[in-house]
Amino acid sequence: MTERTLLLLRHAKSDYPPGVADHDRPLAARGVREAGLAGDWLRANAPTIDAVLCSTAVRTRETLARTRVTAPVEFRDRLYDATPGTVIDEINRVQTHFDFEVRTLLLIGHEPAMSAVALGLANADDSDIAAAEDISMKYPTSAIAVLRTGARWEDLALGGAALAAFHVPR
Repeated sequence: MTERTLLLLRHAKSDYPPGVADHDRPLAARGVREAGLAGDWLRANAPTIDAVLCSTAVRTRETLARTRVTAPVEFRDRLYDATPGTVIDEINRVQTHFDFEVRTLLLIGHEPAMSAVALGLANADDSDIAAAEDISMKYPTSAIAVLRTGARWEDLALGGAALAAFHVPR
């Protein structure tokens, strides 16, 4: 059985410039710094990221750039303003976007989907309860949930992973 790791990264803190559509909002200065810290944490704790699924929003793209993660990326418009079901559907389809086996997947998206997906995929038996409680309270910008599963991506469903960690880079 191959273990797979799913990293759910909420985009870093964004700015709210006047007259800029939500999809086009850039990172705030704090977000630039926090995205770099998220990248540092990812390199230390998930040194091999095979692939990235990223929302097309400017703030998610800028978050990815600031993490300095160099894995192949698929930008998915469906991840912007997505329901939790749409996010899970994109995870289920990940192997259709890459012609190699993805064992560690980084997904960069938005709230409220990130917390709902992390908690929805986490099973009660094997998950870190403190991490689940933290996520249920707040999933701040730049936060990263780490889930592990023995399921193939296309078979991953609610309750199908263990929530191993939740980290908020500050």
